[in-house]
Amino acid sequence: MGTQEEQDAAGQRFDVADAAPLLLDAQGVVRSWTRDAQRLLAYTPTEVVGSPVAGLLVPDDAARVPELVERCRREGGWAGLLTARRKGGRAVRVMVRITPAMEPGGAPRWLVLLSDVTAGARGWDMSRTVLEQMVTGSPVGIAIVDADLRCVWSNAALEQFGGGSAVRRLGRRLAEIQPGIDSESIETQMRHVLETGRAIIGYEHVGQVRSAPHRETAHMMSFTRLEDERGHPMGVYYTVVDITDKHRARRRLALLDRAGEQIGRTLDITRTAQELADVAVQGFADYVCVDLLESVLRGAEPATGPPVDTDRVPLRRAGHQSVNAGVPEAVVEIGEVATYLAGSPPIRSLTTGRSWREERLDPLAKEWATDIPGGREATFLELGLHTVIIVPVRARGVTLGVTTFFRRGRQDPFDADDLALAEDLVSRAAVCVDNARRYTRERNAALALQRSLLPHRLPEQDAVEVAACYRPADELTGLGGDWYDLIPLSGARVALVVGEVPGHGIDAAAAMGRLRTAVRTLAALDLPPAEVLAHLDDQVARTAREEGVDPDAPDAGIQVAGSGCLYVVYDPADGQCTMAAAGHPAPAVVLPDGSVRFVDLPQGSTLGSGGPPFEAVELVLAAGSTLALHTDGLLAREGVEWSLDGDRDRLRRALEQAAPSLELRCRTVVDALMPARPHDDVALLMARTRLLGADQVADWDLPADPAVVADARKEAARQLTEWGLEDLAFTTELVVSELVTNAIRHAQGPIRLRLIRERALVCEVCDGGATAPHLRHPRTTDEGGRGLLLVSQFTDRWGTRFVPEGKVIWAEQSLTGPPT
Repeated sequence: MGTQEEQDAAGQRFDVADAAPLLLDAQGVVRSWTRDAQRLLAYTPTEVVGSPVAGLLVPDDAARVPELVERCRREGGWAGLLTARRKGGRAVRVMVRITPAMEPGGAPRWLVLLSDVTAGARGWDMSRTVLEQMVTGSPVGIAIVDADLRCVWSNAALEQFGGGSAVRRLGRRLAEIQPGIDSESIETQMRHVLETGRAIIGYEHVGQVRSAPHRETAHMMSFTRLEDERGHPMGVYYTVVDITDKHRARRRLALLDRAGEQIGRTLDITRTAQELADVAVQGFADYVCVDLLESVLRGAEPATGPPVDTDRVPLRRAGHQSVNAGVPEAVVEIGEVATYLAGSPPIRSLTTGRSWREERLDPLAKEWATDIPGGREATFLELGLHTVIIVPVRARGVTLGVTTFFRRGRQDPFDADDLALAEDLVSRAAVCVDNARRYTRERNAALALQRSLLPHRLPEQDAVEVAACYRPADELTGLGGDWYDLIPLSGARVALVVGEVPGHGIDAAAAMGRLRTAVRTLAALDLPPAEVLAHLDDQVARTAREEGVDPDAPDAGIQVAGSGCLYVVYDPADGQCTMAAAGHPAPAVVLPDGSVRFVDLPQGSTLGSGGPPFEAVELVLAAGSTLALHTDGLLAREGVEWSLDGDRDRLRRALEQAAPSLELRCRTVVDALMPARPHDDVALLMARTRLLGADQVADWDLPADPAVVADARKEAARQLTEWGLEDLAFTTELVVSELVTNAIRHAQGPIRLRLIRERALVCEVCDGGATAPHLRHPRTTDEGGRGLLLVSQFTDRWGTRFVPEGKVIWAEQSLTGPPT
């Protein structure tokens, strides 16, 4: 360094408080190494003490050491710039001031003060006065506490956070300075810093201060330990920065994030309203209620004009929540009607579509709802409510209701920022409420269509005791075409049917109606189950071809093709049960002893797919056996891989549970296997079999001889007398005469006459013929051909069905009144 540079450096002010001291002997050997010197150059005392100071300098400056020692002796000291070597090799430019440190009678010593000038350009010459000006005038609150956590210094900026002036703070603990603050948590941080020496940066403290007693504030604090020259803790230096605005913005974003996650998780209107109330009490309001128009809850389209026609406007409480357990602020329960006066703030918001905010409610004013059930009207003072925001629930330009936000425990009133947040929150929820309303409307329409196509009540008959349970899917897209039916057949028999149309929604329900109508039409032909499904398969395939629909096309829509159907015929005269399936699971049978088995029935191909012929299975069921016909939704579980054995085990266990009635048992099985609203439709039809008693059936084998007709009439009349049905003797003798005569004339093989007494008197004649008789309208000159015409005129119903051994011609006369 040149002479002029040294003179300039020597003329600079050198603050001892900023320097790192060390002690040299007369030969330039280090004899004392301080903590500040270690902090500056990173060497420990053991690495430096006893070594020449030249070893701490770069080679050029190390060569100058003898010269500098001589100058110090001659001039009594020296000041200038040198380049030291920090441990690890990095060069550090330092300001050096050397002064004598003579001890009486001792060897000469030199005190060396080092100050780093590389880190801050010319900041090395800042005096203590300059630094004090910086911290005193800083906008950041700064304070120092001693080891007992008592304030020893603070700047003026700290006063903005409460606690008074710096003079009032001196010697006092934080709890004494600001009594309402959470001093315990802050002092816990200070003690941790004192004990460990590790600084705490970015500690957030949320609370209220006296400068804003009704407003929540947030501060960012940092704590650093202060040590003396021996490294002993002296106290804590800490800073305070107001981050209230940032904290509130972050809290608003967090609230809106929760709203996006938690509101609208279902398509249920009341649940969506409750989710809005639940979210809003999480750090924003103390009590929230959501009131909607009655038409909205029904799924109807709300009126576009003002909804106020009278001085009292009813709204339905759809959801409410409070920070207090039990929602004590609520004067109206969820589901009840809250009737508001036409001029009240909630109705003004409802009619104008504008929000309303009141920072301070009149404590003696009553809650705006009137005609409260149970007379629970109360003042705002009694409810503890002091500030309010009312936001209309609006979506797509239509007002659906209002949401009211109150504060009770928190004393800070709602401000303009809170109003903006409430409006944003409600606007997000309003879309979900409206989606739920539209879903409710569409779902109710689909359910109405589907239920109109399902039997309102099953026909009365004596063949089986029957119960059915239908549970629609949870979502609109899950509403399917499951159906069931019971169809009375001739001869006291019944047909039990369950089916399922692929796809979902209103289209599936309409397709289901088409399929059910086709099944009932084919059932009227009294065909065996396999033939019913064969005809149904042909009809479905033909319809698909005529409509030009490719079932595999993505835009094919909902079609009957691909549907499943199970058709079962049960005869109570002998317990004979015949069934066939088209792409449908086989039924289960609960035997009279309670055990469950599954019928070994081939599922067959789905309708319209053109598969192999359907196979029928026949079995005999004892009286008291229960057939359980179900759609595949009963066994399917969302998210669980399908397993025939596993799912049948679940069904078996459910069917083995006893119940007081068949109706209750049917619901119990569905409840055990499916959630309240499953992801797929479920239909379960349970039929407990009965057998006709021996006193209800009479039959005779007749020879193919015209002379036997008179004997057949006599036997029929005798049987009617035994049954107490003499009033039907004339008609029955006529029917027996005509049907037996036709069998003798036009058929071949054995002839069998059977009378069945159930809800109707059934007369059946079985023969070996393969052709069905036809009703004729003879001319007046014809000598015959009036037999079946007379039968059709004197009986309620008549018809023909084919059996393996031939055909059966039957006729019915009601025993319970006129036919329905």
